[in-house]
Amino acid sequence: MPTSARRARERASTRERIIEAALHILENEGVTALTIRRIATAVEYSAPVVYQHFANKDALVLELVAHGYRLMMAELQQAAEEPDIDRRILLLASESVRFAGEHPHLYQVMNDNTVDADERLRAATPMIGLMRELLTAWSDAHDVVLADFDEACDIVWGTLSGIASLGRIGTVGNERAQQLAQRAMHTLLRGWRADLPVNA
Repeated sequence: MPTSARRARERASTRERIIEAALHILENEGVTALTIRRIATAVEYSAPVVYQHFANKDALVLELVAHGYRLMMAELQQAAEEPDIDRRILLLASESVRFAGEHPHLYQVMNDNTVDADERLRAATPMIGLMRELLTAWSDAHDVVLADFDEACDIVWGTLSGIASLGRIGTVGNERAQQLAQRAMHTLLRGWRADLPVNA
């Protein structure tokens, strides 16, 4: 193998180890425990090696946010294959809240102001795309015209994020939050269908 190819592979491997170590620290101890020095110790490198891959902690956290959305999309794949559009939306609602409960620290940095809002939005693009596809398929299936499609997407996003946050409260819990997510989505969809003109 040429030296340049070997170096590229080693560099990619080192970067992956850094991400895995950072994710482990984040998932188990929260974002405040996530420091470059701590990550360097975990992967048995010096801090400058970590900085060769990530300019600063913010850049590393942004990578974890992107990783979180990729992981979330992978875990939602089975629900996304449900053929009935109404059931698919309800399943994805509860599964996204389940994900939040299983990855609380990761989900928190995916949805708070830990990273720049525009960068966070870019990382969330696949999830937003899935949501838009679902609402488009649902509105087509039921001949519903959503007056403001972007607003409808924001309502769904905000509702599920809020319910996921409620799931972290001990008196609610994630299992009940999943049920609430399905009920909330059912109510939203029923409300949008009720907005049809009388002669529809």
